[in-house]
Amino acid sequence: MHRPADDPAAGAVSRETPATEDVPSAEQERSVLDSLDASPLAAELADESKRRRKLSETTLEPPEQTRVITVSNQKGGVGKTTTTVNLAAALADHGFHVLVIDIDPQGNASTGLGIPHSAETESIYDVLIDDLTFADVIAECPDVDNLSVIPATIHLAGAEIELVSLVAREQRLQRALQEYVTQREQQGLPRLDYVFIDCPPSLGLLTVNAFVAADEVLIPIQCEYYALEGLSQLLNNIRMIQKHLNPPLRVSTILLTMYDARTNLAAQVVDEVKEHFPEEVLDTKIPRSVRIAEAPSYQQSVISYDRSSTGALAYLEAAAELVQRG
Repeated sequence: MHRPADDPAAGAVSRETPATEDVPSAEQERSVLDSLDASPLAAELADESKRRRKLSETTLEPPEQTRVITVSNQKGGVGKTTTTVNLAAALADHGFHVLVIDIDPQGNASTGLGIPHSAETESIYDVLIDDLTFADVIAECPDVDNLSVIPATIHLAGAEIELVSLVAREQRLQRALQEYVTQREQQGLPRLDYVFIDCPPSLGLLTVNAFVAADEVLIPIQCEYYALEGLSQLLNNIRMIQKHLNPPLRVSTILLTMYDARTNLAAQVVDEVKEHFPEEVLDTKIPRSVRIAEAPSYQQSVISYDRSSTGALAYLEAAAELVQRG
């Protein structure tokens, strides 16, 4: 006998009929779990876990003497300040005593480490132009132990012109730094292990001061088209500094930034940079990361902002590699 669709009995039969075709078998469940284990996400998580374990087991020794590293690339948007801030924070996190000198008029390194740098703040400008000492202007990073900052203010924008008429204009940063290192020693303070100088995206007198004060140059290069464009001019300038003002200066480190493993372009850039600089390129590559981009808006390094992030892990690894390479 035919029952209408809204007949209660028909409904009862419908509710009691098991939908066996919708219930996965044990084999199907195992297949799904196996596919999850083999997924790219699971592989990535396993790789990160392995890297973190290796990093935690790594012992890093302090350098024999203070390493002064200028972070420079006249090409904008390559991650100079981001690299300065996060490498400095990572090294301080590893237990080293670190100083960041911000000589970029924009003062982004100061912002990224939570250091006030309004126009009224005494800064690196007052050191270069008015002969204040580092001790007069130095500030401690509020959320990273062992990390100090010489801030920059907007006054630095006019320093290029003001430096032209000053005596020993190219050595003013070097002399101030040497004076501060000697002062720390006399006061019994811990020796600085690393000094990072964050440069503006130009090759003017501020950058020349940074080159003269440094032992090493670290060049961040983004994994994008035209990555090496303009690099020859930077290298020419470094050679001029070596010849006339600071013979020991060398390009010690190249760090690849904004790396996206999903693209062929990134792999091509890595190969090209390694071809030109086989000894200087760090194995660690800094990935594109939302956390790295967000951290400055909270006036923090990515290490402080989200230590568990991939970006923080990459900078901690880069810092460790920088130490091990000496």
